Formats: sequence, C-alpha cells, structure tokens
Amino acid sequence: MKNPSPAVRTRDLRVTRSRKQILRGIDLALAPGTVTGLLGPSGCGKTTLMRVLVGVQRYEGEVLVLGHAPGAPAVRGRTGYVTQSAAIYRDLTGRQNLRYFSRLAGPRSRDVDEVLDLVGLGAIADRRVETYSGGEAGRVSLGCALVAAPEVLVLDEPTVGLDPVTREELWESFRRLAESGTTLLVSSHVMDEAFRCDQVLLMRAGRLLETTTAPELLERTGAATLDEAFLAVIRTEEP
Repeated sequence: MKNPSPAVRTRDLRVTRSRKQILRGIDLALAPGTVTGLLGPSGCGKTTLMRVLVGVQRYEGEVLVLGHAPGAPAVRGRTGYVTQSAAIYRDLTGRQNLRYFSRLAGPRSRDVDEVLDLVGLGAIADRRVETYSGGEAGRVSLGCALVAAPEVLVLDEPTVGLDPVTREELWESFRRLAESGTTLLVSSHVMDEAFRCDQVLLMRAGRLLETTTAPELLERTGAATLDEAFLAVIRTEEP
C-alpha cells in the first residue's frame, strides 16, 4: 500500500521582509493525521512559516496544502489557524462564539456541543468569555477553529502561559484530533512538548535544522534533555 500524499508540503520556501530573509529554503512534509511540533527560539520564523501555510503571508518557492496553494478557495475552509492571541468575541459566551463560527463554516460545521466538550468548556459554555481565565479563552479560540472541521490545523504556541493541567488536557485534545484524521502543526518553544509529537521540526534563524522525533534526537546527540540536544544540533550547524 502506498503512503498517502503529504497533507502539507513545502520546497525551497523563502520569505523576505524589508530586505531581510525570514525563511531560508524550508523543505517539509506533514503526513495526514499526525501531530508535528515546530520548535525553536522566539524569532526563528515559526509564526512566519505558519502564516504562509494558512495563506496570509507572501512567499517564494513551492507550498501545497491539501494539494492546493495556501489560501486558495478550494482549501480555505479546510484549514484552521489558532493564533497566539485569542481571536474571539469577549462579550459573547463561549457557546455563542462557537455558534457564530459554525454558521460561517456552513455545511462543514461540527456539532457545537461536541466541540465544547472536546475542548473542556461544556460546564462554562454559557458564561461570557470576559469572565474566563486566559487558558479558558484560549480553548474558546481553539473551539472556534475546530467547529469548522479543519483537515489541517495550525496552532501558534497554544500552550504558552498555561498551567500544567490545562496543557495536558489540550495535548490530549490534539491527539484525539489527529486520530480522527486531522493534520496538526503545533509551534512551541517548550522543548519537552516534542515528546507529544509524531515528528519534530527544529528551527533556528529561519532555517530548518532537523526533521526528527524526540527519542531519535536524544539518542543521536547523547543529550540528557531536549534543550541540550537542541544546543548540540546548533553547534554542529555552526561553521
């Protein structure tokens, strides 16, 4: 049986802004129904890469998302994007936010109550978002993306600033989504989150240093932690 075509693929992806090269020849492939971690320090180009994939960033090179150019009409409704800042209406309840985005999604939309339970908001769904904690508001933002039943879901540091329990619950949600067929790209600067991913992309200064897994990286570098392993990779790349 042949391997399925990648849900996302880039070849020699480059982005330049104000004469500064932000992405420098990125080649990657994301298999359907997997969780890929995009790891690297702040400012390395993670958010720019994600913006390319969802069709809101100009680029050079080849990029295909579900077989189409990013942002093309054929793929626009099949791609979800959760930004670092919650893109929701704080004067509405969690349920009202999801219902609004469900209407925008049209026939593709999932059951609102099902998604509220998936992201752990069922018990507080009828409270206004302005009364939510930061982590709860982030779950509403995630739910608004999920209610459209995306086939590719891009999440920009969704666990930043969250307590350990909330982080654990979110990662459990991500795994269930992948098992149902969704392809996830999750950025983070927390190296230990690599253990939760099927593969890991290590970025630095606009370049992709490694495509690997957390266990493989530790074994190859002989490091005790992923932070040490990342530093070891950087040292091998330096002239």
